[in-house]
Amino acid sequence: MTTFDEREKTFEKKFERDQDLQFKVNARKNKLLGLWAAGLMGKSGADAEAYAKDVVMADFEKPGDDDVVDKLVKDLAAAGKPTEDHTVRKQGERLLAEAKAQIMKETR
Repeated sequence: MTTFDEREKTFEKKFERDQDLQFKVNARKNKLLGLWAAGLMGKSGADAEAYAKDVVMADFEKPGDDDVVDKLVKDLAAAGKPTEDHTVRKQGERLLAEAKAQIMKETR
């Protein structure tokens, strides 16, 4: 194998690892966002965890965060806790840093 081939494989592995980490961080952010919303709706324990899992799964409906934000805004409104989408997005931004720190700590 040539040096170029080795470098290419190294870059491919790094790209794959970075993508995997980004996926995990995003999923963790969505879980934390779901737990935040569950708390606003008065859910706790297993109910809050189950709701957070539903939020994570909602992210697979379409690309981007719109599917998660739409679900949270709709669910919060149905629970009598109307929340604007920009509030949910801002909370997601705050939780992204926490999610990244948690994942980085777990992968060391």
